[in-house]
Amino acid sequence: MKNKNETYELIKALIIGGILVVLVRFFLFSPIVVDGESMVPTLLDEDRMIVNKLRIGEYDRFDIVVFHASQRKDFIKRIIGLPGDRIEYKNDKLYINGEFFEEPYLEELKKESLDFITGTFQLEETPGGYLEVPKGHVFVLGDNRKFSNDSRHIGVIPIDEIVGKAQIVYWPFERLLIVNNK
Repeated sequence: MKNKNETYELIKALIIGGILVVLVRFFLFSPIVVDGESMVPTLLDEDRMIVNKLRIGEYDRFDIVVFHASQRKDFIKRIIGLPGDRIEYKNDKLYINGEFFEEPYLEELKKESLDFITGTFQLEETPGGYLEVPKGHVFVLGDNRKFSNDSRHIGVIPIDEIVGKAQIVYWPFERLLIVNNK
């Protein structure tokens, strides 16, 4: 009788544990693998990381987010523009609503490049032709601007397509870091 109760308790614990893992995986945190070089040098191809799904809908400028680019593909990019923002780049310098913004995460690439890495463009020159980022959307760019398929090509991103915010790179172990979203 004792053996039967122990087996029952073990099965019950495994089921509860499995349910908790599923709930955490689908509603709180999700592992992803960076695919490509669009976020170099911040994130590298094949980095394994954790995406925080908490606080969905609460995003700040310069947060690194994962979003559904299509039914089969998720992208990871940096939020540059929030709803209502007017975005403009002049000679590799970011202006939001006419105010200049530093992008320190691009310094390493700028040192290596003999040319502009972002160039010059305005939001209205991107798909959709918006004068400002529409309500319920964000404008995203990859850090490796020359090799990034981002809002310059696919347009603004609906906030409800964002899966979550990049938080921790856990593999390769020597790159273990908490992602600085600012």
